[in-house]
Amino acid sequence: MNPPAADPRPPATPASGRATRVLRGILFILLAVSLFSCMNTLVKLLSARLESVQIVWARTLGHFIFIGLLFLPRHGLGILRTPSPGTQFSRSLLQLCSTTLYFIALRTVPLAEATAISFLSPLFVTLLAVPFLGEPIRANRLVVVLVGFAGVLVVVRPGSDVFQWSSLLILGSSLCYATYQVLTRKVSGGDRAETSAIWSAMVGSVLMSLVVPFFWTTPDRLTDVLMLLALGIFGGLGHYCVARAMIEAPANIVSPFQYFQLVGAGLFGWLVFDNLPSISTWAGAAIIVASGLYLGWSETRRAKS
Repeated sequence: MNPPAADPRPPATPASGRATRVLRGILFILLAVSLFSCMNTLVKLLSARLESVQIVWARTLGHFIFIGLLFLPRHGLGILRTPSPGTQFSRSLLQLCSTTLYFIALRTVPLAEATAISFLSPLFVTLLAVPFLGEPIRANRLVVVLVGFAGVLVVVRPGSDVFQWSSLLILGSSLCYATYQVLTRKVSGGDRAETSAIWSAMVGSVLMSLVVPFFWTTPDRLTDVLMLLALGIFGGLGHYCVARAMIEAPANIVSPFQYFQLVGAGLFGWLVFDNLPSISTWAGAAIIVASGLYLGWSETRRAKS
């Protein structure tokens, strides 16, 4: 709706306030992707000496403690009540599977390559929304998804000397995470966001605590202990920053800035592991990111029409 002709400009203070909130939202999302890049770098460092199951356990338990301290004092155990416990458990299990597959793959897959492939999740969501949510898939959506998969082929280059089978684990991780997102949308009508957040952290922590004794390796370095502790902190703070970004600014504005995680992954991969991303990795990543951005833009435009 257009403003009155007599005063075509919005008041200076509200406009300034909106601009400030949008800027805060962008800063929060940039902080989130920086934290995620730091966390993934620590995972890759720890993978050289510790089992992936142990690393996933530290990540999920740390996140659960962070979420518990954030929500339980305010809401109590009533926050766990849900009309859809089966769906909540399923989505939480899928998030755990996504994290586990990603962490295992990071043992051998470079950070930038892993991050680029993980950007397929929004495209997977487009496909999964058809059977799970009954949303129709339009021709342009299908083309965008296929273009995104072409970008993955450019990154991993099947048949070449640089191809690693563990890259397929990243694809599995992206598929699990996309299904988790779709189920999260499905329960959002009956559950608060706090309920879904604590279920995700709780299920992963309980299951991994049951499994980790069979894979336990006692860290022999203080730095490894500190890095294990930092995983949950980085992950928990990262998810908090994403939530704050979505509160401060519209999702269609802040979401594209998540792709800056690729820059962080490339930088840390170079500085810490002396692994400079190849031209094909950047080219494939550009195709995947462009597909995701176009999909987000077209969906936003359709929602406004």
